[in-house]
Amino acid sequence: MTGQVKKTSMKESFSYETSKDITVPKRLIDQIIGQEEAVETIKKAAEQRRNVLLIGEPGVGKSMLAKAMAELLPREQLQDILVYPNLDDPNNPVISTVPAGEGKRIVMSHKTRARAQEEKKNLFMIVIISFILFMGFMLKQFLAAIIAAGIIFLALQQMRPQKTIMVPKLLINNEGKKTAPFVDATGAHAGALLGDVRHDPYQSGGLGTPAHERVEAGMIHKAHKGVLYIDEIGTMKMKTQQELLTAMQDKKYSITGQSETSSGAMVRSQAVPCDFVLVASGNLHVLEGMHPALRSRIRGYGYEVYMKDTMPDTQENRQKLVQFVAQEVEKDGRIPHFNKDAIKEIIREAQRRAGKKDSLTLRLRDLGGLVRAAGDIAKSEGAELVSKEHVLKAKKLARTLEQQIADRYITQKKKYSVFKSHGSEIGRVNGLAIIGDRSGIILPIAAEAAPAQSKEEGRIIATGKLGEIAKEAVQNVSALIKKYTGTDISNYDIHIQFLQAYEGVEGDSASVSVATAVISALEEIPVDQSVALTGSLSIRGDVLPVGGVTGKIEAAAEAGIKKVLIPEANMDDVMIEKKYEGRIEIIPVKSLGDVLEHALIGKGKESLIEKMQRISDIMPKGIIKNPTAH
Repeated sequence: MTGQVKKTSMKESFSYETSKDITVPKRLIDQIIGQEEAVETIKKAAEQRRNVLLIGEPGVGKSMLAKAMAELLPREQLQDILVYPNLDDPNNPVISTVPAGEGKRIVMSHKTRARAQEEKKNLFMIVIISFILFMGFMLKQFLAAIIAAGIIFLALQQMRPQKTIMVPKLLINNEGKKTAPFVDATGAHAGALLGDVRHDPYQSGGLGTPAHERVEAGMIHKAHKGVLYIDEIGTMKMKTQQELLTAMQDKKYSITGQSETSSGAMVRSQAVPCDFVLVASGNLHVLEGMHPALRSRIRGYGYEVYMKDTMPDTQENRQKLVQFVAQEVEKDGRIPHFNKDAIKEIIREAQRRAGKKDSLTLRLRDLGGLVRAAGDIAKSEGAELVSKEHVLKAKKLARTLEQQIADRYITQKKKYSVFKSHGSEIGRVNGLAIIGDRSGIILPIAAEAAPAQSKEEGRIIATGKLGEIAKEAVQNVSALIKKYTGTDISNYDIHIQFLQAYEGVEGDSASVSVATAVISALEEIPVDQSVALTGSLSIRGDVLPVGGVTGKIEAAAEAGIKKVLIPEANMDDVMIEKKYEGRIEIIPVKSLGDVLEHALIGKGKESLIEKMQRISDIMPKGIIKNPTAH
């Protein structure tokens, strides 16, 4: 077989040379990667027309699921909606529904009849005026004839009704649609969402626009028999959420003017059908802003789905990412296909961005940005295929704002010696932190022990815009210091400073660094400044795993740090770039004792370690078996 490579589907034996060899599924529901449970739920919801609440991180496929649901809904149920004038009450237009495609025909029929009637009236007027002008010509009374013709013209204009046949307005037109409507109402104001009536500046003298022609459909009406999608629904005003709930329950909603000062406020149409399926989405925080009754309605008559942000790193899931690359190239339509090595580098980046061992990220919107950036670079170079080198260049070009800030942060702090990467210093530690979701920075921490100001007990005073979890982590350090050093810190005021932490500190991943800095200050033992550390401490002194270790290690390497201490449990999560390999030593630690062993240097270190060991040996271990009550 020559010339062309046979396209292969994901279910067949998986063999390809470029992303062009991969068949992209036609249906959106089959293009969704790694969200199998959510896909099954959407299929059930589409079959039974249930509302759905999707909760998850940005970029994991929430909007794509909503669009896929619209494709699954039956197209045969689509309708056109017409609004007619109400001769008995002009401010209460009449609503009518017809099968999709019929609405346009009905409107055209009314327009044809109205046009024919108008032509008859105009012909009658022309005949009368022509007769008057002819008689004036015959009697040689030209001026009188012209005046008479003008009077007759004005009289006929005033006498005849404005419109004998009122043409209906096609409010919703579903003609020619191949799928059920999908309407993205994210961020829509009340008028756009619920419908509105346009203001009429000409309300007298026969110049006004009929009320039914000023009625405008809302997104809830445009989504009739389809899907209404609202992202970050908790940011919507409570009143609007309540109106949305009413529309969901009644499956119809009257259109009225949303502005009380507008003439449209006088108009209120008959109830307009809005039998939509609501797909709402957001992150966990969005639930705080949701109307309780609206969420209860979704939960009671639909489904709540928590979207995954990672999937297991298996061969099958890697094949799904190959399909994802092919899909992104096809969707973009302007970039070349990827060769096998380029796809492997995309998969490796998916492993890195997952942030934990044996996982692949499902934040595919961000990963798709890398695919397009690599494609743009290949296009600019005139390459037929995207190569691994193009992907590596794209990783530098398509850095997030947080990565750019982190790079600038490290450069500036290095220039002004805010942190040190060599030598030693008492009470000063190079901690590590994360900006955004994966960009690491150096977080210098300094500690100082001073005699207590209060007679009762000393205090731990921390500065640097700390969040609640970070504050609690600092407080827990005092118990560990008592346990591991035997020092009574009630005689001291411990001052802890997170140097130039203007962005704030949240989480407990700095608790290892804080404990090391405080012990160094109390015992007056220097800390090796070529070492950086991260990790969470339990109240018993165990070093617990933290997030973002790969980004933190890379930040330490960029800053010139030679060693980095990370929790042993995080070792399988490390996937640093090849350029950092050999530049930094990664040391796993299990306990605070391990941390101090590697971080402290100089005189006094050995005696402290021995003292800690003696204290640790006399500490009770385990729990009492078969306790008896007395």
